[in-house]
Amino acid sequence: MPGPLLQPKPVQPFSYRKTAPIRLSDKHGREIHYLRISLTDTCNLRCVYCMPEHMKFRPRQELMSTAEYARLLRLFHALGFDKFRFTGGEPTLHPDLIELVRLTSDLPGNPLTALTTNGVLLPKLAKPLRDAGLRRVNISLDTLDPERFKQLTRRQGLEAVLRGLNAAEDAGLEIKLNAVAVRNFNEEDFVPLARFTLEHDWQVRFLEMMPFGNNADFQNGQRVEEQGVMGRLTRAFGPLEPVGNGLDGEAKVFRIPGAKGTVGFISPVSDPFCGDCNRARLTADGKLRLCLLKDDEVDLLTPLRAGADNRALEKSVREGIWEKPWGHDLAYQRFTQNRGMSEIGG
Repeated sequence: MPGPLLQPKPVQPFSYRKTAPIRLSDKHGREIHYLRISLTDTCNLRCVYCMPEHMKFRPRQELMSTAEYARLLRLFHALGFDKFRFTGGEPTLHPDLIELVRLTSDLPGNPLTALTTNGVLLPKLAKPLRDAGLRRVNISLDTLDPERFKQLTRRQGLEAVLRGLNAAEDAGLEIKLNAVAVRNFNEEDFVPLARFTLEHDWQVRFLEMMPFGNNADFQNGQRVEEQGVMGRLTRAFGPLEPVGNGLDGEAKVFRIPGAKGTVGFISPVSDPFCGDCNRARLTADGKLRLCLLKDDEVDLLTPLRAGADNRALEKSVREGIWEKPWGHDLAYQRFTQNRGMSEIGG
């Protein structure tokens, strides 16, 4: 069963101000300064927990142009956002990814610029992205077995992902591996994936599946909760050691005794962390999405294309952030319906 959510804190009602605060806050008192930016809804894989085999993608004209991304990136930065992560679909398919990374990392104060990718195209992109200012990369890798990789992704590509990992390490990028735990698919891979941390200063993170739209039955039925993964690792390596205060953003972090890297657990269903959420999402079709697991969105692309000035756009962002929901309703079997995971970017 999902863990209980902490109760939100009451704060003063929203009021629009002419000058931007250092950081925007929502009505629950959380500072929101981390933007996840989906560059496309397309992907070169078809992971079973993410999208159908024959996914229908949005027409290009419905998606934001590079110039529109650039304008909104500057606007969010002016509103106090200091961490930006490019996602997809698969963001390495966007032809101007390197340009957008360079633009973001060159903003005043050098905001943290990161990327989440399946890693297939990293062998040729890791160094150019690092040269453009990328600092962190999260690589999705659920299995080290070629046949299971093909089952999970419905495509070939494991060797390319492993080459991408090496290229990212050679380029000097900070690396995290994201492994979605899927019952009856990749449970045998938990230990081999965690073993990466023995020799590499990486964080291998095990993610609990979340229910989305038409794929919710699979995601609920095949979910492996944190204790199931932890049990396998403990049997293989002995008790894991908490690192620092045990938290890295939304991940609970541990170390295998003697390992160079760490192991993380992200459990949004069984152990929600909504009270510490500091993020918003910008979809590829220009919607400011306020919670990953709720359908609340603010349309920014329509007014942008209609000629809205920065003041009007900033007002929409401020009001949207203020109304950010407290948390998801998975405990009540209520979840997002209007988009799948690949259309949001995680």
